Amino acid sequence: MLWERILAREIRLYQLRYRRCLSISGSAKLLSFLLHPFKGTDVCVALTLCGWDKEVANNDQAERSEDSGGSTAALKQMTTSFMKDDRCSAAVSNQHATTMTQYTSSNSGPKLIYVCSDGTRLQGDLFSVGSGSPYAYGVLDGGLKWSLSKEEAISLAREAIFRATHRDAYSGNNVDLFLITARGWTRRERENLKEEYYREMEKRARCWRIEKE
Repeated sequence: MLWERILAREIRLYQLRYRRCLSISGSAKLLSFLLHPFKGTDVCVALTLCGWDKEVANNDQAERSEDSGGSTAALKQMTTSFMKDDRCSAAVSNQHATTMTQYTSSNSGPKLIYVCSDGTRLQGDLFSVGSGSPYAYGVLDGGLKWSLSKEEAISLAREAIFRATHRDAYSGNNVDLFLITARGWTRRERENLKEEYYREMEKRARCWRIEKE
């Protein structure tokens, strides 16, 4: 996507210019500006921007040290088309997505922001974006709790997207899951769940026949 490449470029330029990563909120604001020209057109873009901010005090202290003749903080090489280093990480997906955070902080911690081309920019703990969102929210509302383990959270997100892709005619069959922590982000292997629903129904039917016998 064009806006995706432009956002990655601007984030990298900011990192080189100011020797620190652009915050997730700042990235969301920049993304909102990039999408603004689509407002009022036939093209509608809605997505979630996810990431993890570290304490900004460390960045301010590094800048003061540099101004006083101290050592300059070294920048790590950007390893993906988005951003991943020891200060912050961000990931963007332009497909139907379900994303969750466990807590929010004004300056640090996980951030989850919904951005739309109509100018909407919202920060929250849980968002489901796309035409299949109502189906995904039905699963999330029934299984979400803040004490979930990592595997339980992954399973819940997978189930929510799976149900949405099956019931919504405009959603695809692939499920992409990203795990974002303070150390960066990882992407799980893509799953195609086109036949998952029918396999599940067949399994239930076998169990029902066994119980009946």
